[in-house]
Amino acid sequence: MSTDAPRALSLTPHALRIEWPDQQRELAAAALRAACRCADCRSAALGGRPVAGEGALLVDAIPVGHYAVQLRFGDGHERGIYPWSYLRGLA
Repeated sequence: MSTDAPRALSLTPHALRIEWPDQQRELAAAALRAACRCADCRSAALGGRPVAGEGALLVDAIPVGHYAVQLRFGDGHERGIYPWSYLRGLA
């Protein structure tokens, strides 16, 4: 599995479209919000508390170096860093 950065990202409120050299994928905003790996979301999941997801909207995607993207959601959540390899796995 490649960890290279995708060729292109495009964002709508409901999905993140990713163009890799070998494939294109679209990940739903709700699925990305539910898959957040920040400390708060991981703690909630480990504690059996629900992690937001349903109805989530994407607001922005900010590159983090050459290895990841930080996603900002309409509910104000912006702590999650999504490495390219993690996004590939979700796709």
